[in-house]
Amino acid sequence: MSYTKLVPALIRANSENIKRIRFSSCPGRFRSTVASTQRTEVQGGEKDPRIDGDCTVTKPVQVDLISQTKNAADTHTLKITIDFENTLEAYKSKTNIELLRSLLVFKLCTFDFLVDKNKELMNLTKKVFGQRLFEKLMRMTFYGQFVAGEDHNTIKPLIRKNQAFGVGAVLDYSVEEDLTQEEAEKKEMDACVSEAEKESPGIGHREKKYKAHRQFGDRRGGVISARTYFYADEAKCDSQMETFLNCIKASGGSSVDGFSAIKMTALGRPQFLLQFSEVLVKWRQFFNLLAAHQGKSDMAALEQKLDLEQLKDSLTKLGVGDKDDIENWFTGEKLGSSGTIDLLDWNSLINDRTNISNLLMIPNFETGKLEPLLNKFTTEEEKQMKRLLQRVDVLAKYAVENGVRLMVDAEQTYFQPAITRLTLEMQRIFNRDKPIIFNTFQCYLKEAYDNVSVDVELSRREGWFFGAKLVRGAYMYQERSRAQEIGYEDPINPDYEATNRMYHKCLEYVLEEIDHNRRANVMVASHNEETVKFTLDKMNEIGLSPTENKVYFGQLLGMCDQISFPLGQAGFPVYKYVPYGPVNEVIPYLSRRAQENRGFMKGSQRERSLLWRELKRRLAGGQVFYRPVY
Repeated sequence: MSYTKLVPALIRANSENIKRIRFSSCPGRFRSTVASTQRTEVQGGEKDPRIDGDCTVTKPVQVDLISQTKNAADTHTLKITIDFENTLEAYKSKTNIELLRSLLVFKLCTFDFLVDKNKELMNLTKKVFGQRLFEKLMRMTFYGQFVAGEDHNTIKPLIRKNQAFGVGAVLDYSVEEDLTQEEAEKKEMDACVSEAEKESPGIGHREKKYKAHRQFGDRRGGVISARTYFYADEAKCDSQMETFLNCIKASGGSSVDGFSAIKMTALGRPQFLLQFSEVLVKWRQFFNLLAAHQGKSDMAALEQKLDLEQLKDSLTKLGVGDKDDIENWFTGEKLGSSGTIDLLDWNSLINDRTNISNLLMIPNFETGKLEPLLNKFTTEEEKQMKRLLQRVDVLAKYAVENGVRLMVDAEQTYFQPAITRLTLEMQRIFNRDKPIIFNTFQCYLKEAYDNVSVDVELSRREGWFFGAKLVRGAYMYQERSRAQEIGYEDPINPDYEATNRMYHKCLEYVLEEIDHNRRANVMVASHNEETVKFTLDKMNEIGLSPTENKVYFGQLLGMCDQISFPLGQAGFPVYKYVPYGPVNEVIPYLSRRAQENRGFMKGSQRERSLLWRELKRRLAGGQVFYRPVY
């Protein structure tokens, strides 16, 4: 049996049942033997773009570059540089009124009192001036800056204008529940604790990282750049799936190469994500235990090639299965044919399951036997797990039908192993001919490079297109606080410089993979100008043209236009995350944007100075009533 047969797609679930589901191991540590070994890690001291930045708009220069394949002769190609100081190009899509609005909003974001009390002030304004005037004021300021409109129709003019200046859209319906902390904590505990745990708390083999804790039940705490979903019921999940479907449809209708983003926690009860994450992590730990039995625990993950016969003996002695069963697990065309098993082969012990809950089996390290993570699952819990998988399947198929690429957002580390695994299963199915499904990697995590490199290697072995969005991460303060208080290792890099190095290391690895086979794809989702310049330099080094559409850039609507628009007009695929929704219902989103821009604007006056420079240039040139032409 081939590897791909051994792990049929998890998400091919219909409404009746889920058939023959298998899983491979979760990501581990290794350095690819295929990609170039000549890596240059970015050392500390990169400039924060909030302090400084210099570089854009298209200067084509003939230079000799390394050819796009290792064996081809050197060829002449155009080297593209971008001048991020050129305000004429950066803001040519903006009217003078829009420049003034940006200046006002960014200035307001520097006042701590206004940012800290932004919700209270908005509510007070609504009471004093009434709903209609409140909405008008919001459209003139924060809503107009960061939100495209109320619905699919009202956002079309902005999308068309941005496209005319080379910038695409990732549609994001930004309506959120405005819950109190107490309400959020109650919803989270109800959604993350199984019936078995409620009946017998403390019984079982759960690790504390993957259990719900009331003091961290409000997952919005310390998070300013990511939307949070709380589970209410299955009907609410269906409604949120419909919202994602509408976004996909709108993205397909507005461009030929659009993106849409989804979150797994919006699509089902998070209890399953917690439990499945724990199972994946424990199976990886089990692999490490078996590697230690063969004296290979100090090796990098994919260098841990376990001798097949010794592995069978170890599993038999541990009582995981009888000899015949274990022999069958490793029978196949390729699996174990070399006489060894590595991390990416390590998926056979999770057998065919009709019931999803039977997937949640874990090895007991004391007895060596497989035991259920929980003593029992209710019929309704089984159905909830299946429905989550079905919703993911529906969204992926709809994205394919509409020619839209689907980005799965990253979430907290206690959910992420399951999210990554489910995303990989979608990629196995839908990324065969071109990149449709993109996973998100948070580079503030210590294990980010290992996760990226393992997934790239898996795509290489199985022959599908790797798609990734690289971000720095949205949950740092919450993750650190939770790890410290509950008592497990902090998953976050020690400082901002380490995160920068990690981001550039992951990005360089994917760019090398693109250079080798042109089957990897990456979105550089960053407001960091130094990271964008780093990407451009690497693309020039390997002779990667922006028209090949292998590297994309992404920023939020209303932020860093001096990066987005020069890139777009130079021919690079660049996208704005375009939030939309009714004024009253996007207030939580606007509150986060105010908080995010506080730190951004206090760290640097650069964007404001560029806006002022362009406004003064226009006024000096008599362009008092400047309007963009497109």
